[in-house]
Amino acid sequence: MNSSFRAGLKVGSGLAAAAFLLAVTFGAVARGQGWGQLAPVLCSLVVFSGSAQFALLATLGAGGGVAAAVTAAALINSRFLPMGIAVAGDLRGGRLRRALEGQAVVDASWAAAHLGGGRFDRWLLFGATVIQWPAWVAGTALGVVLAPDAELLHRLGLDVLTPALFTALLLDEVRGERANRLPALLGAALAGALVLFLPTGPALIGAAAAALISLRRPAR
Repeated sequence: MNSSFRAGLKVGSGLAAAAFLLAVTFGAVARGQGWGQLAPVLCSLVVFSGSAQFALLATLGAGGGVAAAVTAAALINSRFLPMGIAVAGDLRGGRLRRALEGQAVVDASWAAAHLGGGRFDRWLLFGATVIQWPAWVAGTALGVVLAPDAELLHRLGLDVLTPALFTALLLDEVRGERANRLPALLGAALAGALVLFLPTGPALIGAAAAALISLRRPAR
């Protein structure tokens, strides 16, 4: 087995544990909102994006229609477009194979596989993702079955897992390369300003514009 793939499994095991607990929250909240037992699990099987799935929950829970909920989730998941473009040069094979390999691009795996200088370790990416997906689906199923009280989930701190994960990934990127510090600080400032006027999802997407500052850097 490829050593990078094994390294990805090792990295992904910790991420999978966090994903499992977060998925329990999603399954429980979705069940409480009347999704039933099958719909939340199918959503996790197909979507496999915590931020998008919680956007669906938040929009529907606030009384928004299906179209508004899907739009909110799509806006949040639009971040995968530049992420996919970034990793595309390190994928292999024809269009179909590259499209399949691209399905491994999820936030934490993408960040863990980044080698710096715009290069990615594809096998580490695969290993980190392949262990997270079943954990996400299994956690959703457990949340649906147990349906723990939302207040209990809040007391256990499970509702802060996602922000904590993204903060850890951001700090790792900033420590890895000094050139990442200015875009990170600018992105944080933009997010803080936009969230005063926009929902969290669109505010974060707008903050991603800070990455454009990297275009001023000379290509290596």
